[in-house]
Amino acid sequence: LCYVEEIDKSNAYCDTSNTQYPCVPGKFYYGRGPIQLTGNGNYGAAGQAIGFDGLNSPETVANDPMTNVHSVVNQGFGATIQRINGALECGGKQPDKVQARIGYYTDYCNKFGVSPGENLSC
Repeated sequence: LCYVEEIDKSNAYCDTSNTQYPCVPGKFYYGRGPIQLTGNGNYGAAGQAIGFDGLNSPETVANDPMTNVHSVVNQGFGATIQRINGALECGGKQPDKVQARIGYYTDYCNKFGVSPGENLSC
């Protein structure tokens, strides 16, 4: 959570075998944003899931303040869900998706041997 863009930008992370989310000439899919999203497949899928053109505008991940969670990380995982996808999932709109996110998050925390903290749900 320290860098908005990957320091070493020499790898374009273009998987030419990915025909569902093909690379756009001149675009680079190196790590950006709070989770350092990488690869054309991940940019394409993330863009489709949350509503931005990940393949043509991968820089959106680093530039769009609406998807920036840095300012709420210390408020718990629920605050990050709210910041990223709250309009679509929180407030009882899609509780199954919220619970799945919490499950993934707590599973990773357990694997790393860290506490997931308070405020897990939006």
